[in-house]
Amino acid sequence: MLHARVDGSVVATIAHPSLTGRRTVICQPLDADGNDDGAPVLAVDPYGAGLHQRVVLSTDGSTTRILVGDSHSPLRNLIIGLVDN
Repeated sequence: MLHARVDGSVVATIAHPSLTGRRTVICQPLDADGNDDGAPVLAVDPYGAGLHQRVVLSTDGSTTRILVGDSHSPLRNLIIGLVDN
């Protein structure tokens, strides 16, 4: 699990079938002080997080594959919570 900030959403005309109808966002991992920590990652967003909203990510790919119902889904990150300020 890690904290991240939603920096944008992904739109694709062609995508893996497991992503059809799913919102995918770009998330910037954050350190304990709220500073950027590493490269941005893609995540499935079942909650509709807003731009620049802080979220909690699960990096367990098996959970994401269960959610999308496809054991071959290319995404491994899943938003599992929205952080209140």
